[in-house]
Amino acid sequence: MKKRCFLLPLFIIFTAFFCTISANAAFSPDFEPQAQSVLMINLDTNTTIYSKQPDAKVYPASTTKIMTYIIAVENIPDLDNTMITFTQQMSDTLTGSGSSLAGLKVGDVLSAHDLLYCMMVPSGNDAAVALATYVGGGNIQKFVDMMNQKAQDLGCTNTHFMNPHGLQDENHYTTASDLAKIAQYAMKMNYFDEITNTLRYTFTIKDGPRKGTSTWVDSTNFLINQNLIGATAYYYQYARGIKTGHTDEAGYCLVSSARAEGISYLCVMMNTKSPGTDSSGAVIHQEMLDTRQLYRWAYKNFQLKQVLSASQATMEVPLDYAWSKDHLLLSPETTVSAILPNDVDPSNVQIVPNLPQSVAAPVKRGDQVGTAKLVYNGEEIGSVNLVSSESVDRSEWVHIITLAKRIVTSRWFVLIAAILAVLIIIYIVLTLLNHQKKTAKRKVHRYRKM
Repeated sequence: MKKRCFLLPLFIIFTAFFCTISANAAFSPDFEPQAQSVLMINLDTNTTIYSKQPDAKVYPASTTKIMTYIIAVENIPDLDNTMITFTQQMSDTLTGSGSSLAGLKVGDVLSAHDLLYCMMVPSGNDAAVALATYVGGGNIQKFVDMMNQKAQDLGCTNTHFMNPHGLQDENHYTTASDLAKIAQYAMKMNYFDEITNTLRYTFTIKDGPRKGTSTWVDSTNFLINQNLIGATAYYYQYARGIKTGHTDEAGYCLVSSARAEGISYLCVMMNTKSPGTDSSGAVIHQEMLDTRQLYRWAYKNFQLKQVLSASQATMEVPLDYAWSKDHLLLSPETTVSAILPNDVDPSNVQIVPNLPQSVAAPVKRGDQVGTAKLVYNGEEIGSVNLVSSESVDRSEWVHIITLAKRIVTSRWFVLIAAILAVLIIIYIVLTLLNHQKKTAKRKVHRYRKM
């Protein structure tokens, strides 16, 4: 049969599960954030939109509390009915640290749920210590060990925690890449989005000397809380809060997200130095300004485009052992979408398939056959799994004939046949020689009798 060429048009194949665009291969904003380390990801496709030293070692400060949240929620089954007492020992661990606090007093009894708010909204180190002490059975180090194990489980390769709150320690570090993994995991957990996007949380002390006292905490995130003094300079209406952080060594840090126009982003901004103070004497939060500018740039310049349906065959591969087909149709494993610059023509993306020379029937619809690399501007920007678009049964007759053909044309068969032919020829020659020898002997014998 006439061999057909690939059917795949040159447009991009991109999926949330199987394709990840690399850092700045194709996308660059018209400004450079001042942070030491930056990573911005489109959450719909797991596409890196922008990065700046995403694997550089940085101090996380209070963004540490994202992991503290994870460990606490995974180890306290009933958050509302689990009561935790803030003790003198807990308070003493923070004495003289200059910590950001939620205002807990010794003897206060709060639910674990309230403590999560007290930790994430105002960045309360006192709440972080209370949760860590409870989950660790009175041993904060046990809790920290759980944090480090979880980091490994999430694929973090350059992260190590020494405490549950983020106070400075040379051995307490992470990277923007690792912190993005931790944040994405936390974003899927119960209450996380609700808690981290809360501007003010009011709660009541459940027991202790201040039993029945109602109090509140306010968000430290200027990006979402325009009620804070000076926050209007940083507020971004599409932002969703996750976690702020600051120490002298860590600089100003911000992990945030944004949702607009059906598109979601995550931005990790680490170790930003403030350029100074404004006219009112307030610290200028460059991490907030740069994060907002990145979001605005992304929403202005990128679109989420569905470019291919999973039901559409995109290429083919030679097929063996089938009766009436010599090629198998392939398609992407899921419906394909991409986050791309507005002015990028999909035909500019090259598809580089990685397929076997042929596929043997039987094949079931959905069986993975190969992959395809996506190349844009000379850079590999991702890959996608290719699966069979159809089911094809094996023909036993074609199978037998094909095997027989392969056997008789194989190098070993030809070699063995040649050896057998030589042996047969030798046998025939030896037989003829032996026959001639016997004939000659009989003639000599008759002659002697005469």
